[in-house]
Amino acid sequence: MRVLTWAVRLVVFVLLVAFAAKNVEPVTVRFYFDLAVQAPLVLVLFAFFILGALFGIAALLGTVFRQRREISALKRELAPAPPAPPIPPPI
Repeated sequence: MRVLTWAVRLVVFVLLVAFAAKNVEPVTVRFYFDLAVQAPLVLVLFAFFILGALFGIAALLGTVFRQRREISALKRELAPAPPAPPIPPPI
């Protein structure tokens, strides 16, 4: 299984390198206020892919933290109560 995982990683890496080698033409990305950035197409594509992934992770963080709080509250609810102090003998 480990060999298969590394084989898939190698294939993906080779495909990404080939993609990068084919897309090195400079492109201009125009923003508001006449701001423009010129960079190779592959860098622009990878940058926006990474930004999209980061936005996706940020969108999920609220849900993940809410679920963690709920899980910890449920664990506390299921935890056994501490033992009662011993009752002193009658006098």
